[in-house]
Amino acid sequence: MKTYFINPVLNKELKLRFRSGKTFLGILFYLLALSLLMVAFMYVLRTTSPIGFFKPQESRMMFMFLAFFQLGLVLFITPGLTGGVISSERERQTLSILLTTTQSSFTIIIGKLLSSIAYLVLLILASLPIYSFVFLYGGISPIQLVQVFFFSLFTMLVIGSFGVLFSTLIRKTIVSMVTTYSVTLFIIGGTVVISLILFQMADIYSSPVPKEVPSVYFSAMFNPGIVLADIFEPTVSEQIKELTGIKFPIWAAHIISYCFVIALSLTISVRKLRANMKKGSR
Repeated sequence: MKTYFINPVLNKELKLRFRSGKTFLGILFYLLALSLLMVAFMYVLRTTSPIGFFKPQESRMMFMFLAFFQLGLVLFITPGLTGGVISSERERQTLSILLTTTQSSFTIIIGKLLSSIAYLVLLILASLPIYSFVFLYGGISPIQLVQVFFFSLFTMLVIGSFGVLFSTLIRKTIVSMVTTYSVTLFIIGGTVVISLILFQMADIYSSPVPKEVPSVYFSAMFNPGIVLADIFEPTVSEQIKELTGIKFPIWAAHIISYCFVIALSLTISVRKLRANMKKGSR
């Protein structure tokens, strides 16, 4: 039973990644930066407040600020960590050696993906004590804290699966990383632009009666920023329902659609990992 859950690729990658002292220095500087941001945010709000107190509503704003900062960090770092996991092995000419082992393609792909995002997971977990300061002032429920952290982990898995997919399909690491960053940029900004274009095409502002644009729902549900805002503000869901006429929760559509994308990306990666070897054996 124990050997069933042990992934040799994951074990080897984790040992190599966390053996360096730079890993822990990176965590230290990240926590220092997050702490400074939080202190600066509190200082600015307190000094600008006419009563000189830090109110629960402002604590909620601080938590939202940290959550969006962390989401931005995930979207910025994950492509760099996962965009070259397979292509870098190919460039170092060690991929052939890895493929001749008894490890299955699924084990290699999952091991590479999990070991790449393990560092970010550690960063997020290490920042939990800093987030706990928010509870001193109120304004945020523990459920919202759990939702935000699970959403960050899920987003990391989504972007990571894209990185592994492009790293498997593209031979050059730099091209793979650029492609992964481009897809991430499209998810962040492209979906917003498409939503605005759809609104403009529907011309809802000139209509005398409220007009519903269902197509906007399908572009907005892929944007992690909109879904994160929905976690904090239930009014976001209500506005989306009014604008699109679709009652299905956008966070549920986001999770379901990206679960399908993750499964598809990893399946293609597993099938394409040994594609050249199969061609050579014929």
